[in-house]
Amino acid sequence: MNPCDVLFYVQHLLGIGHLRRTVTLARAMSAHGLRVIVASGGDPLAGLALGGAELVQLPPAQAQDPSFRVLVDERGVPVDEQWRARRRGRLLGLFDRVQPRVLMLELFPFGRQQFCFELIPLLERAQAAHPRPWVVSSVRDILVQLREDKAQRALAIARRFIDQVLVHGDERLIAFERTFPLASHISDKIRYTGYVMELPDGRPPSPGGTGGREVLVSAGGGAVGLTLLQAALRARPSTPLADRPWRLLMGPRMDERAADAIRGQAPQGVVVERFRNDFPLLLEGAALSISQGGYNTVMDVLRAGVPSVVVPYAGREETEQTLRAEILSERGALVMLPEHQLRPATLAKAARDALRSLRCGPLPFRTDGSQVTAALMRELVRRPWQPGGN
Repeated sequence: MNPCDVLFYVQHLLGIGHLRRTVTLARAMSAHGLRVIVASGGDPLAGLALGGAELVQLPPAQAQDPSFRVLVDERGVPVDEQWRARRRGRLLGLFDRVQPRVLMLELFPFGRQQFCFELIPLLERAQAAHPRPWVVSSVRDILVQLREDKAQRALAIARRFIDQVLVHGDERLIAFERTFPLASHISDKIRYTGYVMELPDGRPPSPGGTGGREVLVSAGGGAVGLTLLQAALRARPSTPLADRPWRLLMGPRMDERAADAIRGQAPQGVVVERFRNDFPLLLEGAALSISQGGYNTVMDVLRAGVPSVVVPYAGREETEQTLRAEILSERGALVMLPEHQLRPATLAKAARDALRSLRCGPLPFRTDGSQVTAALMRELVRRPWQPGGN
């Protein structure tokens, strides 16, 4: 395998948002003339629009449940040291073969620390390489709250190995230190790119919906979200759009028994489907969106300019979706319904509020994250690594 410009590591565990954002960024970098290889450690997902980027599938791992405490392999068996050694060997072998000019890690070290078994050796291999690649961390706007020990570990890793931390957000909306209080210690490494928004065919985002007829209800990757879909079905008769077509998207990770239950409850006028790669385009033809609050879904919804109700996932210690939805709700960009308040009646009211009060307008933050990231990576590829040269 010939040398590449960017080796981009990503590990999705429960949903597919991390992989979707990685693919969008990889596609943008490829369009800027860079050879990009995506090393994916999660479950394979069919139909990824990679553009000119390449995908290398590592032995897949996923979270056993939303607690993220147990990792399982493709057979659902908890991973062991033998599996970890095999994965580590595959990843290090890939690095040696492609000799990247930039090594890009999605979320790490600010998350995915359970993969230190392969990522610390990878970073050590990169640090010892000649020529040495630039090392970049690619993170979303909001982190899941870290315990003090994990935050200190992330800081130590970033100080030792990471040249740049690309935050795919806008500090005017939410600064990185809001969810990573130690950010001031690595402020020289942090670059805000703006939010990542892009259509699957590569067309740049153009805010403003088409005023379509359809109501689009989506549950992200689908590993969670059954309650939202069921509430939407029961809320439909009480909404102003009860006579419109409704489309429910379950996501590729939803349990098949749960999917069958949703199909069985769907009345005439409601289409139930699995994940679709043209989700952003469907939004442009929607009159209303009802969704969870993941990064990619919210960005797609806001880009399309469609009135939206967001019910952020808040299971276990998850705070990311709630914080993002609260901030955007305060800005008047969407209507937020807290997950613990989700019932058919409250969802119907939230839908009425969204249809009555939300109007398309300029987004209150930068949305050129994929293009800015591609330009920054192209700049790094063109110059050799140097100490403190971030």
